[in-house]
Amino acid sequence: MTIMSDHVEDLSDLPKGELTLRTLAMPADANPAGDIFGGWVMAQMDAAAGIASSERAKGRTVTAAVREMIFRQPVKVGDTLCIYTTVAHVGRTSMTLAVECWVRRQFSETRQKVTEASFVMVALDHAGRPRPVDG
Repeated sequence: MTIMSDHVEDLSDLPKGELTLRTLAMPADANPAGDIFGGWVMAQMDAAAGIASSERAKGRTVTAAVREMIFRQPVKVGDTLCIYTTVAHVGRTSMTLAVECWVRRQFSETRQKVTEASFVMVALDHAGRPRPVDG
């Protein structure tokens, strides 16, 4: 398998899903050692889940739950954060998205998976009440 201009540590572990959000990790989001706060990473993942779920539901969605997030690698200032989403399950008023967070290291073509989680999103009507995803 050939990877075009992207180097990953393990070719069997490539990003899954649609690239939904890309952003740059900045100094304001880091501790004094230059590691990006986990809460900032989670917020980017939540934003990507919101984008993907709103597109699928064709309307407003909110986060109901986040399931198991384990950080495998640090995110450093200057890294490009890439969030991939997949709609894994659609229920009546909610859906579950698989969300993967990868980084492209600054001044490098190396990509690493940072973390992943399942986000449960609920579709809402104009009054803020749950509504059918496909309705």
